[in-house]
Amino acid sequence: MRRKKLAAALAVATATSLLVAPQASAAPAQTIAWRNCFTEVPPEAPPGAERLECGSFTAPMDWNHPDNGKTITIAVSRLTPRNGTAKTTVFTNPGGPGGAGRTMPLIYLDRPKLSENAEIIGIDVRGTGASSNVTCGMFETFGSTDPRDRSRANLDLLYGGMELQAKFCQAKSGELGRHITTEQTVKDLDLLRQLLGRKKVSWLGYSGGSWMGAYYATYFPKTLDRIVLDSNAEFTAPWQSVFDDWGMGFERRLRVDFLPWVAKYDSVYHLGKTADEVWQSYERTRAKLNGQPVTLPEGTYNGVALDFTTRAALYAKGSFDGAATKLAQLAGTAPQQLGAQASYPDAASGTLYSVLCNDTPFRGGRAYLERDAVRDGARWPFFGHYQLAGPCAFWDRPTVNLKQPTGNGVAPTLMVQSVRDPATPLEGARRAHRGFRGSVLLTVENEGDHGIYGFGNECVNDVVERYLVDGVAPAADLTCQGVPLPAPGETARNPLTQAHRLAAQLGW
Repeated sequence: MRRKKLAAALAVATATSLLVAPQASAAPAQTIAWRNCFTEVPPEAPPGAERLECGSFTAPMDWNHPDNGKTITIAVSRLTPRNGTAKTTVFTNPGGPGGAGRTMPLIYLDRPKLSENAEIIGIDVRGTGASSNVTCGMFETFGSTDPRDRSRANLDLLYGGMELQAKFCQAKSGELGRHITTEQTVKDLDLLRQLLGRKKVSWLGYSGGSWMGAYYATYFPKTLDRIVLDSNAEFTAPWQSVFDDWGMGFERRLRVDFLPWVAKYDSVYHLGKTADEVWQSYERTRAKLNGQPVTLPEGTYNGVALDFTTRAALYAKGSFDGAATKLAQLAGTAPQQLGAQASYPDAASGTLYSVLCNDTPFRGGRAYLERDAVRDGARWPFFGHYQLAGPCAFWDRPTVNLKQPTGNGVAPTLMVQSVRDPATPLEGARRAHRGFRGSVLLTVENEGDHGIYGFGNECVNDVVERYLVDGVAPAADLTCQGVPLPAPGETARNPLTQAHRLAAQLGW
């Protein structure tokens, strides 16, 4: 989930049948040839980036038929302590699903308790980044037309586009696309653990990485040591349920945090002195852009583009100023300023759709989607009409039967969750917590950012690192206070934002 975008989820399998034998017998003997990731460290990279090493390994395309000779490549990175001694190995994931993860270790360089005590592993999971890619042939229908327009002609465009999205993704990704699933990916991860020579590893995953971490723990409960899931998808439910909560989550973040914040600084943005006045400014600007789009150096803005720009900003408070400034510019209250990648530029999108639509069944077709959009749009007018998972209604789904995440036999699992997370709302995280035995929920009060650990909340940082590094798991649910919203012009770090930005800057 882009800018602060940024999941996980099952009855434990028998230890011996799932742990080593399938991977060890299926995969050829191999080692990872580590090398420096950069011949020359880019200026955008943080101090210490020269320590990052990159490598790759080979995995079966289909773990259910590992001996058919078809393989894929998985690209990885690692950051090791300067003294060469690591207390633990931590696998990281930025979410998505489909986010490339090799830049993830770099964002912990300013968390010395973690980076100087752990071997931190970044992973481009199957389908994305520098790993074997899937693609939707550069076709993307999400955001191509305004879903608030419920005219028959526009509905034909909207849902016809979703059906085409499914066809493009599956046709262009071919055989590999049918094997881009959470089940296949967690088996890649456990093969990586074996190639690193580790009896156990720990997990630190954000957003979609909470879904993956919970499933990794379910399939391989004896090989995960410490588990931290930050900004939790409801990994005990199907993907469809996770994205059904998007409208609610973004509406709450918009109404409770963003609009009042913009109103507080009306002297800066001139969009209204109350949250309602700012919302009315937003709606007027949106309608104006739909009637006459505006082209700026970075692109063309219509109403949908304004929605997407604002939605992206809701992931992290540090983005509020940029979004409010852009809204003021488009509303006419601010001066106008009329400026080595993977095989497929849309690999992340292709991986996202493949995971969402392959992993779990989707109930309903076009008629269901139409009713669902009208209902959610009425309840949550900002983003309730949008249906990211809509193409799954038209997907030719392969036979995939994921184990149900229950937490049975799994190491203590620390779930970190802000109360107004827009992309993975608190309600879903609480349901996952109740359904995942042995989990502990760290609730971050007065906070709405998506991605918490590592961005400057010292209470959260201390709880997470005491567990990941020292092995001290909280005995019960607990809370931390959030970081206050910044004033205009101030910055606030967010680990997911930083990882995605680094990947883009480095051409990864």
